[in-house]
Amino acid sequence: QVQLVESGGGLVQPGGSLRLSCSASGSIASINRMAWYRQAPGKQLELVATITPGGTTNYADSVKGRFTISRDNAKNTAFLQMNSLKPEDTAVYHCYADLAKVAYSTYQPYWGQGTQVTVSS
Repeated sequence: QVQLVESGGGLVQPGGSLRLSCSASGSIASINRMAWYRQAPGKQLELVATITPGGTTNYADSVKGRFTISRDNAKNTAFLQMNSLKPEDTAVYHCYADLAKVAYSTYQPYWGQGTQVTVSS
């Protein structure tokens, strides 16, 4: 059984920072792309940032310059450092991974349950 578990969410004032973590556990052979998505109340799921195993990153325009995605391949963990947070960043943040449970098998999508981030004064 593979699980992705997020942590690090919470309540922060505008301009503040949070660091999210996503830890993948279970029977894992390899992880390809990892990403963070978010969903605000009444809105569609939005891609926030992605990172390849080699460290190539991409960001949504709304978070460029403020958020940084990183990963520790040895620990099957991804991070999202969020700085200069704004009220519009309020959402449930979900971790995503393309993951293979068996060596050389096809990557399958896995999602975490999400962690709430609330930016409010």
